[in-house]
Amino acid sequence: MTLNNFVAQLSTKAPVPGGGGASALVGAVGSALGCMVGSLTVGKKKYAAVEGEIKELMDRSLELQERLLSLIDRDAEAFEPLSKAYSLPKETEEEKAHKAEVMAVVLKEASGVPMEIMECCCQALDLIAEYAAKGSVIAISDAGVAAAMCVAALKGASLNVFINTKSMEDRALAEELNQKAEAMLDKYVPYGDDIFASVRGRLNK
Repeated sequence: MTLNNFVAQLSTKAPVPGGGGASALVGAVGSALGCMVGSLTVGKKKYAAVEGEIKELMDRSLELQERLLSLIDRDAEAFEPLSKAYSLPKETEEEKAHKAEVMAVVLKEASGVPMEIMECCCQALDLIAEYAAKGSVIAISDAGVAAAMCVAALKGASLNVFINTKSMEDRALAEELNQKAEAMLDKYVPYGDDIFASVRGRLNK
């Protein structure tokens, strides 16, 4: 699917892509922007001392970018069985038991993908902080944009975790996943906002 088609389908009532896939895409773009800062840094005499570090950051950024892009498809694949499970009949006790069993499996799978998106965004923010600190000053604004995008993707993916855990009957598992997501939000949203604020401050000088 081209980007134009993705966005066009996103605006329809089609079940996928949705917020999870959109978050993965935004995270991938943020990670790519970080790598762009690296690309504008390597090969410059002024940054020769950090070139090895920047190249390593770029390799890691490209891996995250590819993972996040793959998670767009995985999010769609996880949502399809969930949407079907919600439509399962529950007239008899047997049907209720079957539906509960199926829902337990698909909700766990549907929560796992946005959780992975969140983890990738956190890792990307760690790299972006390095790009902002060590990368070329001519690309500093791109590091700020990258941070803002990864924070947005992180927050967006978290909502896809929470909407699925809300429906889980296994409240112990739901709480475990919620706490893990909340911990990432608590640490990395302020962290990413600080990167953005630092970049903005440097541009305003």
